[in-house]
Amino acid sequence: MKIAGVLKKDFILEQLASRTKGDVLKELADVVLGERTDYNQEETVSVLLEREQLGSTGIGDGIAIPHGKLNIIDTLAISFGRSHGGLDFNAMDGKPVHLFFLLLAPENAAGQHLKMLAKLSRMLKDATFRKDLLAATSRDEIYRIIIDKDDGC
Repeated sequence: MKIAGVLKKDFILEQLASRTKGDVLKELADVVLGERTDYNQEETVSVLLEREQLGSTGIGDGIAIPHGKLNIIDTLAISFGRSHGGLDFNAMDGKPVHLFFLLLAPENAAGQHLKMLAKLSRMLKDATFRKDLLAATSRDEIYRIIIDKDDGC
């Protein structure tokens, strides 16, 4: 599965306004689901925070991949957000997080969910990719960097 199929250019936030974990989750979920009539921000953030309680999705190296399953969606969805200053996200290495990929999956899509998590993790192990995402100057450039990296995986 290609990231281009689930990450829309409109789902990319060049600079997150949020300063807390809960607010980051709201901001990233809102960009994907905000226009849906069945979207409940509080319930969605609750699902994501429950997952965070199992272990932080801040995986180190300035990266977080928060994720959760929702019964209101029927396909995977990804949003991306960047914080130049970095945010405390209880990352495993204790460092601030700069790059966020939010992955939302349908309740019955465990296989797809895990495959996409693995793909994002593989891509983000590349320090040059992370550096390029931080240096990008526009939403279009961020999108191109992600899609080009995905094509090479």
